[in-house]
Amino acid sequence: MMKLKFGKANSKLVKLEKTLQTKVITFSLPSGFTCPGALDCLSKANRQTGKITDGAHTKFRCFHASMESLYPALRKMVWHNFELIKACGNDSKLIAQLIHSSLPTFFNVCRIHIGGDFFNQAYFNAWIAVAKNNPSKLFYAYTKSINFRVAKINDIPANLVFTASRGGKFDYMINQYGLKCAEVVFTELDASEKGLEIDHDDSHAAVGTKSFALLIHGTQPKGSVAAKARSVLNK
Repeated sequence: MMKLKFGKANSKLVKLEKTLQTKVITFSLPSGFTCPGALDCLSKANRQTGKITDGAHTKFRCFHASMESLYPALRKMVWHNFELIKACGNDSKLIAQLIHSSLPTFFNVCRIHIGGDFFNQAYFNAWIAVAKNNPSKLFYAYTKSINFRVAKINDIPANLVFTASRGGKFDYMINQYGLKCAEVVFTELDASEKGLEIDHDDSHAAVGTKSFALLIHGTQPKGSVAAKARSVLNK
């Protein structure tokens, strides 16, 4: 049986590995194409050409979509994962079995979705089952698909940690349900004024309990406000 492909820790998650003294793996799907709740960061890399297309409401470009645009091997991997999951239909048990059987032998922490998001309820439910079947592992994810989370809010195990990502269609649910969230900011002052700490190593997302900020990162559309903010931060 074909298996899903998991990735290693990126540069930011290498810091998390050092912080937690643990092994981190990652899992991704095609950015934008699997992000039904995205607005502010909606971007897609064409599967064949890699050409980036931003959404009508995009304020800053998705970091992983930019990576998919640059690296054909990455595009191939995320689409491989998506096609295998779609082949399971909307059967959450089949999806869970696929994910579970594909997990690497050795890891302690899994960051779900460096790219992509929970694209339907069955897929979301599958990760709940995977976490329950692997109680000694920590699974965590950022998500704008807050509606799927809320639908199962009383069935999520302690080792499956979510951070609601502001800038999507379901932001109103964040306050309504008192969810921990992350917000992208363009400057350190923005974060300070909002009373948010900046997460530099993903530890706030993985093991933190409070809302936090993320500095704008990745390649941004030329001439955009996000690009100018990114340039200032680089300097």
